[in-house]
Amino acid sequence: MHDILDVLKGRRSVRKYKDDAVPENLMDEIVEAGLYAPTGMNRQDTLILKITEPSTVRKLGLINGKLMGREGLDAFYGAPAVLCVFSGSGSPIAIHDGCTVLSNMMNEASSLGLGTCWIHRGKEQFETPEGKEILKKAGIDSDAYQCIDSVVVGYPAGEIPQAGPRKEGRVFSI
Repeated sequence: MHDILDVLKGRRSVRKYKDDAVPENLMDEIVEAGLYAPTGMNRQDTLILKITEPSTVRKLGLINGKLMGREGLDAFYGAPAVLCVFSGSGSPIAIHDGCTVLSNMMNEASSLGLGTCWIHRGKEQFETPEGKEILKKAGIDSDAYQCIDSVVVGYPAGEIPQAGPRKEGRVFSI
């Protein structure tokens, strides 16, 4: 077992992945970490959509790339899996709860030797007709839930970047 601080210091964004699928048992461990993230008043008002079907991962990555203004770009960097986090549409703390889930999952994936990258434009990618089709296929009500963001997961193709020095002057005390 890794010391949590070592995992936190070592997790970096990975932007190039091997084609190898992530074993289902590892994906389940990552999802479990997300399910144990703290949520406001322990409401647990988040959903996780696990996508490992290659054609759907690529389709969503291309939607996200188009939203970036880069038609034809796979914004998921070729990762074989993506975990999309949703919170209740009317929740005033949806973003906060969703971010804790994303963070827990990225750190667990790192502890398992996997690479991750937090991908923005989650809400927008599922507002497209293609994104709504994916939600319908998964059985998620697009009116009741909004995507906060996504995290791509896979085996890094190359070395994981090292953390740079931390900026000074970021901690204050009273």
